[in-house]
Amino acid sequence: MATRSEIGKIIAQSRKASGRTQKQISTQIGINTTTLSEIENGRFSGSLEILEHYIDTVGLQLEVKPKQHRLPDWDEIETLFAEDD
Repeated sequence: MATRSEIGKIIAQSRKASGRTQKQISTQIGINTTTLSEIENGRFSGSLEILEHYIDTVGLQLEVKPKQHRLPDWDEIETLFAEDD
């Protein structure tokens, strides 16, 4: 799963690729520029509705999928349990 910071970077990249500023989008969708900045910087803890509205505006969509667990390869096991010298 991507971190909030990683998600914010993707949103910012998409916004910039569309040639729009936070101020322009703020005016268009009625979300404060401070909130848009918080989203892009990974510090947003507000409603999912606001996040969805913003990502939709920049041409992205929210996707929920089952969590993936990865087991270590046999070659990694020794390093996982190695003692620090």
